[in-house]
Amino acid sequence: MFITIQSLEEKALEFREQFRPQTLDLGPDIEQQTPLSSSGRAELVEEHEGRKVIQDIRVVGRFATRIAVKCARCLEPVASDLESSFDLLYRPRGIEGRGPDTSISEAETEISFYSGEGLRLEDVLKEQVLLAVPLKALCREDCKGLCPACGINRNRETCNCARAVGDERWAALGKIREQLKS
Repeated sequence: MFITIQSLEEKALEFREQFRPQTLDLGPDIEQQTPLSSSGRAELVEEHEGRKVIQDIRVVGRFATRIAVKCARCLEPVASDLESSFDLLYRPRGIEGRGPDTSISEAETEISFYSGEGLRLEDVLKEQVLLAVPLKALCREDCKGLCPACGINRNRETCNCARAVGDERWAALGKIREQLKS
């Protein structure tokens, strides 16, 4: 769904959209398992800076879906339900007229940009889903992970690999620690 400035000049746009799995490109590490349901409103916000009128797009809504990501330790799939609300402001790209090394205010960190005549709802939702994905997912708290020597999943099997020997570069510090204990 493309949200255009022209349509928002007439009236605010209510949306209620569903996106089937694999419709949004969430990257190779995230699998969308259920349809992404979204609802909300897009409206035009006109900002007056002197004689210049800036046409911002405000998108307010919420989404819900289920995704699967890989466990940070054993690489098995971990399902997560994602549900979030958002209130976003998009400004026309290039309207700021600043150099690349100019600092911005804290309020300006909350503004995104659009190019051309509007923006795609799919891009807004993709960004919000990616921001909601947990940074580190574990299949369970006591996940044993993969053996660094043979790669076997230690949650399913045990291996006969020797336990990792400490790094020789740290041996001197280990000796000092032992001396301090005695």
